Amino acid sequence: MTIELLDSITDATDATVGKIVVSGSHGGLYPAAAASLAGTRAVLFNDAGIGLEQAGVAGVLALADVGMAAAGVDCNTCRIGSAKDTLERGVISTVNSVATSLGITTSMSVERAVLLMAKAMSPHARLKPHVESRQAVAIGAYGLTVELLDSASLVNARDTGKIVITGSHGGLIAGDATRAIKAPVRIAVFNDAGLGVDNIGTSRLPALEARTIASVTVSCDTARIGDAASALETGIISALNPSAQKMGAAIDMPLSTWLSILTR
Repeated sequence: MTIELLDSITDATDATVGKIVVSGSHGGLYPAAAASLAGTRAVLFNDAGIGLEQAGVAGVLALADVGMAAAGVDCNTCRIGSAKDTLERGVISTVNSVATSLGITTSMSVERAVLLMAKAMSPHARLKPHVESRQAVAIGAYGLTVELLDSASLVNARDTGKIVITGSHGGLIAGDATRAIKAPVRIAVFNDAGLGVDNIGTSRLPALEARTIASVTVSCDTARIGDAASALETGIISALNPSAQKMGAAIDMPLSTWLSILTR
């Protein structure tokens, strides 16, 4: 049995086809579609705290529609963004119907679940691509512009100096500070993915502080992970770095309120 460890499902290559993948990504709709389109045979994702409207495992459940075994791993048992830690310490929190048919259950170790996934059949179809949106939105009386990006992977040099709200989790991918964000933005917003073990869901914040980038996370229970518009509409700040605090951000403050303060 061949297992592929991917700290981010976006790192999938042609070598992933037919493999059982342990991923550090959250189990939302976009990562699930990415796994499906990469030809994965079975996959495990971090449940990202499950969160608002079960967004953290929505993709795990959707994969059953194409016959792929998938499971979500409890964010409080392993670090999001680390496939190795997921394999070594992870405990299953969510299973889809295909995984259930293989004998995979909640509270099972990932190591055990992976062995059972060896019996998985290849999916009979693939999910349609889940397009991550990007849009600029003006807020407040003075028209402050923010960029809404469903994934931090969409950040590029054009975002330099901008306020960027992402739907991505706030954990460092594989603990790599260089992957905290791809451009020197003014403000970066992430989902806290349930905070998770070692508060991994906020680990981008100190890395961004070192680059003097103000950054906050919003609680996964108040905004859908993978959905930047949801963060802006209903997100409540759950963690922040000193640079964000100096700009008026506070824990338990609605994200929209803080951004409105910045327009004054």
